[in-house]
Amino acid sequence: MEDIEKLADPAAGSISQTTKAATPPSDRAEIVFAGGCFWCVEAVFEELDGVIDAVSGYAGGTRETANYRDVCSGKTGHAEAVRIIYEPSKIAYEDLLRVHFATHDPTQLNRQGNDVGPQYRSAIFYANDQEKALAEAIIDDLREQKVFSRPIVTTIEPLTEFYPAEAYHQNYVCANPGQSYVRAVALPKVEKVRKLFKDRLKETSPLEQSAK
Repeated sequence: MEDIEKLADPAAGSISQTTKAATPPSDRAEIVFAGGCFWCVEAVFEELDGVIDAVSGYAGGTRETANYRDVCSGKTGHAEAVRIIYEPSKIAYEDLLRVHFATHDPTQLNRQGNDVGPQYRSAIFYANDQEKALAEAIIDDLREQKVFSRPIVTTIEPLTEFYPAEAYHQNYVCANPGQSYVRAVALPKVEKVRKLFKDRLKETSPLEQSAK
């Protein structure tokens, strides 16, 4: 049985002050995560205060194969990924990592639910050694806290390039709240982040704004 509520408590298994201090302050930063369908990941992070934008795309492969048709083959090396642009003064890298692990299953290898293939793998793409160290530290914390009953299989991969996905994939959940996959898979993840991270949410949900 998973105990993901621990992820909402920054005091539980929090990354050491020494590790966190290595991250320089900045008005704007980026991180790339993968955790199944990028529609879901994008919608989750758009809910958070301090997140300026979340962009669906591809990471892990080459420019030539960075398109939905090729990536769906599972043979490109790409993962469906999301680039999260955020304000570190409002939300920390550690908080984003905790949200990520709370809103997908990092124990499923090359899949999330019925979405199967390496393009749906759980991954953190790091841009520098500091990000890599933070990602490794939080995974170690989750293992020590035994948050998940099965082994974490999330990969930590160097970010060579991020390629934005086709326009119709962007803000897909907000644009298509009644679509069957969105209702069955994406919206429950959004509800999970709203429940677990109430103090981290924007005043108005992007889903509510899009419905106006």
